[in-house]
Amino acid sequence: MPARIEPARPPFSPFIQESIEKTMPQGVPALSLFTTLARDERLFGKFFAAGLLGRGHLTLRQRELIIDRTTALCRSEYEWGVHVTFFGARAGFSEEQIEALVHGTPHDKCWSTEDSVVLQMCDALHNDCDIDEDTWQALRAHVSEEAILEMLMLAGLYRTVSYLTNALQLPLESYAMRFPERTATQAP
Repeated sequence: MPARIEPARPPFSPFIQESIEKTMPQGVPALSLFTTLARDERLFGKFFAAGLLGRGHLTLRQRELIIDRTTALCRSEYEWGVHVTFFGARAGFSEEQIEALVHGTPHDKCWSTEDSVVLQMCDALHNDCDIDEDTWQALRAHVSEEAILEMLMLAGLYRTVSYLTNALQLPLESYAMRFPERTATQAP
């Protein structure tokens, strides 16, 4: 099925071309999400200005837990697949954890205490647009308040990304992982 809005085609403006080149690994074509947003340089710029993938208060693993859980909860197979493909191994995710990001719970045995707390935050934000006091205090025991601010912004940003990828019905990138099938041990 084609995307609902056709992506822009090169040549792109120098700003857009430079932004894409900085973001994409060499030799990998620009994501459909990026080329779709490239239809409007102002929106493209706003989207890239909100990026939280650079060095900040979070570890790569914390960042990817938030992005991958949020996009899985929002059923954005497009964005989940891109992130797990590019960052899953670098974040140290096992196959069991990759599957649990989509089908599991924050309390699955595959998660460390800190991972579990980060995932609980994602689930609470997704379900309630808030975090209960116990989860808040558990987060504070593991990360700084500045890191919590970044976590909240990151979860919100990737909910927005999920809205875009789902509503635009972007075709999955050919190289990106797909949501894993639910195993018998994870059946509801």
